[in-house]
Amino acid sequence: MDDEANVTYITLSGYVGVQKYRYLYFLIMFTVYILILSCNFTIVCLIWMHKNLHEPMYIFIAALLLNSVAFSTAMYPKLLIDLLSEKQIITYSACLFQFFQFYSLSGSEFLLLSAMAYDRYVSICKPLQYPTIMSKTTISIFLVLAWLLPACQTSVPAILSADMKFCHSTLKGIFCNNSFYNLNCVSSRARSIFGVFALLNLGLFPFLFILFTYTRILIISYQSNRNVRKKAAQTCLPHLLVLISFSCLCAYDIIIVRMESDFPKTARFIMTLQAVLYHPLFNPIIYGLKMKEITKHLKRLFCQAKVI
Repeated sequence: MDDEANVTYITLSGYVGVQKYRYLYFLIMFTVYILILSCNFTIVCLIWMHKNLHEPMYIFIAALLLNSVAFSTAMYPKLLIDLLSEKQIITYSACLFQFFQFYSLSGSEFLLLSAMAYDRYVSICKPLQYPTIMSKTTISIFLVLAWLLPACQTSVPAILSADMKFCHSTLKGIFCNNSFYNLNCVSSRARSIFGVFALLNLGLFPFLFILFTYTRILIISYQSNRNVRKKAAQTCLPHLLVLISFSCLCAYDIIIVRMESDFPKTARFIMTLQAVLYHPLFNPIIYGLKMKEITKHLKRLFCQAKVI
């Protein structure tokens, strides 16, 4: 079957011990998925309900958390089905769609983090111009671009892959990421070039912009008074923690294709799980614990629940 072109189904061979531990895996994944939905939606609802949180920074946080929910919903249902199935397979078209969702929403996360970095830069370095620069129109444009640009750019390699022949039906992973390219009989020059362009445009350039922005904030806050330094630390630290976490996972996803045959299967399985288990749950925990206003409303919410 591996030698046939245009195979309808792709086997996901990245699972380790799924026959033996399928119910344990399912219980863990299902529990984490419920926690991801609960934690993210709790903070999003708090931001929506309280008017003092209707500020650009919190709006971008809500958008980032909704993006995490969309990412998890694109991955988890299929993973949970696979864990209870005798064979872990996916159709070619479904694999393409999952590939599109994975990288489109990942690109959106980088652009949302860039928008948050710019918001913090204007707030701390240009406080008098902040209301004018970060208007409702500006916020709306940033949000639309954060989801529209990655979707448009990711759709191109997905469309280019749709009519390509592939000679292997086994994917070394638990979902369709860039390892999908290794299934094709021949590599596409156009797809590779556009893939590099998308990587630079949605990954590297936003990452460098964020680093530059926070470096400027650090320099200016260091030269300012104690209150400015405190404000910078309180609002920028959570964003930096999320950026570092997500960047490490993205770096792994890129490197894994280069080490296709050398990376141990168990290590690959554990690292791949980090993208779907750890990071979507990491965002609400960091923003819930580190953002002072959100933490305050969370405490009130849980105190009311205890009284009831």
